[in-house]
Amino acid sequence: MRKIVILLVLFMSAGTLFAQKVMTPELLWKLGRVSPLGIVNDNKNVIYRVTYYNAADNSKSSKLYSIPLKGGNAKSIENTADLLPDHKLSPNGKYKIIIKEVPLVKMTGKEFYPSMDKSNVMIITDLSYRHWDTWEDGKFSHLFLKKNNSDEAPIDLMPGEKYDCPQKPFGGSSDYLWHPDSNKILYVTKKKYGKAYAISTNTDIYEYDIATQKTKNLTEGMEGYDTSPSFSVNGNLAWLSMKREGYEADKNDIIVDNNGIRMNLTKQWDGTVNSYRWSKDGKSIYFNAPVRGTVQLFKVDYPGKSRKMPVVKQITKGQFDVSRLVGQVGDEFVVGRNDMNHARELYVVNLKSGEMRQLTHVNDKLYSGIQLSKVEKQIVKTTDGKDMVAWVIYPPNFDKNKKYPALLYAQGGPQGALSQFYSFRWNFQL
Repeated sequence: MRKIVILLVLFMSAGTLFAQKVMTPELLWKLGRVSPLGIVNDNKNVIYRVTYYNAADNSKSSKLYSIPLKGGNAKSIENTADLLPDHKLSPNGKYKIIIKEVPLVKMTGKEFYPSMDKSNVMIITDLSYRHWDTWEDGKFSHLFLKKNNSDEAPIDLMPGEKYDCPQKPFGGSSDYLWHPDSNKILYVTKKKYGKAYAISTNTDIYEYDIATQKTKNLTEGMEGYDTSPSFSVNGNLAWLSMKREGYEADKNDIIVDNNGIRMNLTKQWDGTVNSYRWSKDGKSIYFNAPVRGTVQLFKVDYPGKSRKMPVVKQITKGQFDVSRLVGQVGDEFVVGRNDMNHARELYVVNLKSGEMRQLTHVNDKLYSGIQLSKVEKQIVKTTDGKDMVAWVIYPPNFDKNKKYPALLYAQGGPQGALSQFYSFRWNFQL
């Protein structure tokens, strides 16, 4: 896989800009943050959430919206009941999944010394004590199985196990799913604890059988990250997989299992997959992946049990990131798209031509009132003959006849290349 290192060169104006208004931290915080939730069951509308933050009182508020797939005005809705599939409910409606925090390890002073009930100390003697912004607290996220409309106590799928599902700190609904027959639950976890957990990337996909209450490892022997399992309409299981233990920036491939026959669809393709979605007919998979400083939508066919080599095709092209995959309707696919000048909005991709049309317009008004930056791609030859992508971002109202101080920003490679992302922390210019 070709390694790409991306440099960001940001020219900053030393003086005050008196022309059209420019982005400021205050304006940045006023932007609506668009989060797609899914395509309505009727395949005619898209549901999304818009979140706004209030810096003055350190609060946030969210609203749900529905917008026609063909375009038009969005309307506010109260909830998504009966509009989107319930990920926690079994396909036959008999069971549901509940997520609970289970205390399994003593970590607080009060737990060690009950008489000191006013203490707030944490007693931690081993790794891992913190992951990103989440402290270990001795509690573990577990999946519980509950019969629908029943008073029976829910069953812990991981009784006594010091492991998390959903994974911490960023895990979610992609870490578990129902088998199409409703008799099994698949879930992702890393069954290691302490220091072994901290240095390992070996997550696996497990299958819990409701009838026998037995669990088996579906990815036994696969030593890297195995994540995001999903079934096609034909019942084939796909997931994302990294090959090597302990290397969290390894190539991410799409694996498909058809009754025990596994195929790596992206093995011969020189790239790494961010996320994916099965096509409606189960004959191909759509995915997004970084390429030359951007993130684009791709398609790979699934040849089944034939000996045909899977073919990867790039669908979209342009100076932007396809940052979210929402779903397919006919010859169109709904995605989230952003670039260094624009926060995420929803777009519809024509799967035949790759053309895109904007679906939501949450922040258009704010952007229309400010001067945006010119963003220019440059390709630089490295000492070993490779192409290195550099983004040059000019300040708003840039005057080529003036001199400006420059900020060199280098990030990513190999874990994450700097593409056309949009950050609500870093995307303002002075």
